[in-house]
Amino acid sequence: MARKKIFVIGAGPGGLAAAMLLAGRGYHVEVFEKQSYLGGRTSSFTKDGYTFDRGPTFLSMPYILEELFDAVGRRMKDYLSMLEIDPMYELKFDTLSVFPSRDSSITKERIDQTFPGEGEGYLQFMRETEKKMNALMPVLQNRHSSLLDYTRWRTIKALPELSLGQSLYQVLSKYFKDERLKLAFTFQSKYLGMSPWDCPGAFSILSYMEHKYGVFHPTGGLNQIPKAMAKVVQEFGGSIHLNTGVEKLITKNKKIIGIETTSGDRLQCDDVVINADFAKAMTTIVEDRDLKLYTKKRLEKKKYSCSTFMIYAGVKKTFDLPHHTILFSNDYKKNVEEITHSKIISDDPSIYIQNASVTDGKLAEKGKSAMYLLAPVPNNFSLIDWEENKHAFKQLVYEQVEKKTGFKGLRENLEVEEIITPLDWEEKHYVYKGATFNLAHNLGQMMYFRPHNKFQELENCWLVGGGTHPGSGLPTIFESARITANLIFDADKEVLVST
Repeated sequence: MARKKIFVIGAGPGGLAAAMLLAGRGYHVEVFEKQSYLGGRTSSFTKDGYTFDRGPTFLSMPYILEELFDAVGRRMKDYLSMLEIDPMYELKFDTLSVFPSRDSSITKERIDQTFPGEGEGYLQFMRETEKKMNALMPVLQNRHSSLLDYTRWRTIKALPELSLGQSLYQVLSKYFKDERLKLAFTFQSKYLGMSPWDCPGAFSILSYMEHKYGVFHPTGGLNQIPKAMAKVVQEFGGSIHLNTGVEKLITKNKKIIGIETTSGDRLQCDDVVINADFAKAMTTIVEDRDLKLYTKKRLEKKKYSCSTFMIYAGVKKTFDLPHHTILFSNDYKKNVEEITHSKIISDDPSIYIQNASVTDGKLAEKGKSAMYLLAPVPNNFSLIDWEENKHAFKQLVYEQVEKKTGFKGLRENLEVEEIITPLDWEEKHYVYKGATFNLAHNLGQMMYFRPHNKFQELENCWLVGGGTHPGSGLPTIFESARITANLIFDADKEVLVST
């Protein structure tokens, strides 16, 4: 019996995780990646001795990734060296800073020192959100291909924990009085590209996940994760084709029978797993005539995450400061509303700073730092002209960081600088409307109402990544790969296990 041939479109973390699981079960797997590098948004680039993660820099719940390696008989520690970051990050509000730790007793003590009397609220949050997490994880880890899934006991049991009708900010207001503490436990909604005032209350599990499981950095950066998974794929005989984009899916009677590459090659396969940015894929490689739910017109009406303005700065200076710093705008709510509602450039942006060289000496030469600055900004539905505005906004980001933090002298010690604007995310990295975190995670675009892992519009077509269930963020993207791989296994029980 010939092994089933599965093509994976996109070598991001979801696509490579799915490819690893499939190759490990004996499938003939080939991965097609338009770029010259692995990882998609979870990739890296090196310039003049500095190495930068292009996208994600936070990793929590590494046990999920470890389980994926275990599933194919590999040990994650043989491929990746994980360093725990503690304190997890500095949360900086003007002149006040908070340094949370995975050790709850330490975090409580630090909260009580800075916000007298608020420490008990933190412990209550951890106790009650653990219950929420335990109820929601079975829902997030399982497929949602039918509305009948909402009648299953696991979903019914989870309903009281969904905080229906409450925003994330409202949920955290139950535990804390100080506005800054509320923001300290709601800023994680930015991982979904959403406002804490709009984000469903169920996502209080995001901050819980960090406080419960910690924050980790693989030596060499998060880009090492897709590289490790790609290595396992190849060990099982899978192929990875870089610089090989997919021009279109070849379909017959709404069934995928192959792909056509950008070089004109027409290749046959049994199934396709799409890891490319979901909306971008639907508007480029899938013919509109094959779609009903996700036509170009319908996709334009969906809700999308914000975008990000990125500065990668190689500086000839080191900083004895935290690995991760979140610098909050003086008026955070106004800043978030500018990003998500009015869609204008803020004059007081919130900024995330990664100072990874303080932890990882592989990213820059001794005495130098590979700095990463990120400011959430509106996606390209805003029609902001980033070519006209990028220089002024870049200077504003530097000014805010140098004024409000200990990262002084960035510009005067600058040796390398790269910028990614929302326009670049869309045009150079193939992210629909530059919405870096994909489709928004409002209740109308979650679980059954998010694109299904077994794509409902085409036969032999599967989805992984932030645009499908369960959503954005590396742990959930890994879960999407596991769900999709298990669906494929269930659909084909007769695949020969490779020997």
